Amino acid sequence: MRNDRSAIELNVSSSDLSIINSKNRNILSKARQLLKYLGPAFVISVAYIDPGNFATNISGGSKFNYELIWVILWSNIIAIFLQTMSAKLGIATGKNLPEMCAKVFPKSLNWIFWIVAELGAMATDLAEFLGGTLGLHLLFKMPLIYAGILTGILTFIIVYMEKYGQRVIEIIITILVTIICVAYSMELFLANPDWTKVGMHTIIPTLSNNEAVLIAVSMLGATVMPHVIYLHSHLVQYRKSGSSDLEKLKHLRMEKVDIAIAMNIAFIVNAAMVIVSAAVFYKNGMPVDTIEQAHKSLQPLLGSLSSGAFGIALLASGLSSSAVGTMAGQTIMKGFVNLSIPINIRRLITMAPAIIVIAIGINPMNVLVLSQVALSFILPFPIIQMLYIANHKGLMGNLVNNNFTKILGILIAIVIISLNLFLLYLNFF
Repeated sequence: MRNDRSAIELNVSSSDLSIINSKNRNILSKARQLLKYLGPAFVISVAYIDPGNFATNISGGSKFNYELIWVILWSNIIAIFLQTMSAKLGIATGKNLPEMCAKVFPKSLNWIFWIVAELGAMATDLAEFLGGTLGLHLLFKMPLIYAGILTGILTFIIVYMEKYGQRVIEIIITILVTIICVAYSMELFLANPDWTKVGMHTIIPTLSNNEAVLIAVSMLGATVMPHVIYLHSHLVQYRKSGSSDLEKLKHLRMEKVDIAIAMNIAFIVNAAMVIVSAAVFYKNGMPVDTIEQAHKSLQPLLGSLSSGAFGIALLASGLSSSAVGTMAGQTIMKGFVNLSIPINIRRLITMAPAIIVIAIGINPMNVLVLSQVALSFILPFPIIQMLYIANHKGLMGNLVNNNFTKILGILIAIVIISLNLFLLYLNFF
């Protein structure tokens, strides 16, 4: 009798172990599957923590304390929506947004789209090269001209690595994003912010005066950028697993997870910039208007470790976002008008204006402002193009936008266009 009971217990135990092992295998299988799809959104997320974000977030935190953290949250939600639609367009059609524009719109209109988009990629590169240049300048005391040339060389090396596969680029960019995250984790630890106020202002929208409105709009403008809307629809092509509706739906599901992880990491870094700036500069009554001023002020307030971490984060941001901007320029040039220019020449064309501007010694902060003004003009183009294509079943198949997504997309487009026009108005008047 005892032997029978032992045999039953042994069988039950073996059965339990079999179930546990089966579950573990399923979890590992799903994790491996997810890891295969992670990457494109991490490349895209770089645009949301570029030097333009450094400038607007530091300025906002130093002048308005924790008041504008809610703007970062809502900018991130809008960015997630637009990037999901861009990825969906790429997965559904098998082409990127510029290629779909070439298919859908007249050639004469595509030439206009190409010129506008290329100007946007170049304007973005101006700000991003500036970040890398300032990072080298602040860390190693290099003259701006040499720092600019070195930034160009390092950016070219990063994008050249695409030759060995997109996965290599994704790993490099992810490492640079990790450096930014680690640097700002250190900043948060050193700054010791008021977490109760942080939580309150993340949830409750507040705008105390006209300048707060201007900075809030600038934060949105620095977050929702045209070049990465074009680029994301291109990057997802490398993960294509088939052309059936089921395979496309699976791909989109995985890409949504990729977007959720990467965009929320970008949100945390952006929020950390505002929080650190509020906890350090606002608390000490020091409004900050330039990145260099922020770097210099951190050292006496928090020590050399903090200013060094800031310089490293800025350098990583400048290099990674410059590489992403150059990749976007390649996609734009090839997609709209199918220009048969060697890829290295295409990269140089996108980078050249930034290197020239730094070389002739134009005021860096003026360049940053002008680049944001240019993006205000350009941003409506990819949003309207994407909505037009993603709303047509004949182009998107079963992944066409449903009525709720169409309405939400149009509302978001109206809000973004209105706010960017408002930013433009404030810059000029």
